[in-house]
Amino acid sequence: MIDVKEKSLLGFKFIDLFAGLGGFRIALESLGAKCVYSNEWDKPVRKVYTDNFGDIPEGDITQINENSIPEHDILCAGFPCQAFSISGKQRGFEDSRGTLFFDVARIVKAKKPKIVFMENVKNFVSHDDGKTLCIVKATMEELGYKFNQKVLNAVNYGIPQNRERIYMVCFRNDLNIENFNFPKPFPLKRYVEDFLLEDESQVEHLYIQRPDTYFNGVEDNKYSNKPIRLGIVNKGGQGERIYSTKGIAITLSAYGGGIFAKTGGYLINGKTRKLHPKECARLMGFPDSYKISNSANQAYKQFGNSVVVDVLQLIGQEIGSAMEEAINERDRIPTMAI
Repeated sequence: MIDVKEKSLLGFKFIDLFAGLGGFRIALESLGAKCVYSNEWDKPVRKVYTDNFGDIPEGDITQINENSIPEHDILCAGFPCQAFSISGKQRGFEDSRGTLFFDVARIVKAKKPKIVFMENVKNFVSHDDGKTLCIVKATMEELGYKFNQKVLNAVNYGIPQNRERIYMVCFRNDLNIENFNFPKPFPLKRYVEDFLLEDESQVEHLYIQRPDTYFNGVEDNKYSNKPIRLGIVNKGGQGERIYSTKGIAITLSAYGGGIFAKTGGYLINGKTRKLHPKECARLMGFPDSYKISNSANQAYKQFGNSVVVDVLQLIGQEIGSAMEEAINERDRIPTMAI
């Protein structure tokens, strides 16, 4: 995560929906905001969240009364991408019913937060030929918000992982936010080797020796902002590919098989292994102080489903800047004499 110098969201209150491991919470709290409510249905994930934040998230969001949720300035939601029903001619809020996004929408309708901050997989943009994103946009506009969205890749924001996600930032219309910009990319300075655990005893069990390992490349001292593929195990399917630590990581995944399942394989000290869960945490921007699941399988799955903290921090800073600029602009407008 980024070492934040300015608390650009100080005084803001937020809620953490589909909270997962709390990536949104870490990011916004680092900027000075305060979490007043969290919700997550997955029990193993809820335990990890509680271990780290001391709060027990509420469960099934579809059963939560939206009016019971505390007042807040920012609604955060990394909601799952479910199929949207668009068989009819209606659009917007009514068309979102029956999906988990509807639960976000009904909370927005009831609580009217200043800002709605959402994240989803890159494919959300093209899901159902783009109609899903259109419905989300139409819904937010119908509810009285200006909708901004952009696909960002973590590799362009200091994290050496190929992880593209869509980020959606919506400002309530009465705030008159005209100058919101997503963060600008900057050159990558750290690579997979910079995120590896220093204590070899923690990763000894992950090294493998396989007679069917084939190398099709030679590792050199050049760095790359792309994954550097060196070889394969078996037939080279998903979870059977080997990469250099002088490049970036492939997208961490919650699913998939193969000997290097969920992380890919890496050539380290002349031997091959998958990444350790703590290394996955680092590649998602989580601090070393974060308490991960005792189950490695759960930890891999959870980080594969998570959000990149650094990217959220950078977007959060831009949100704070846009809000401050709008306030300053209003202060510059002279009061009309009555």
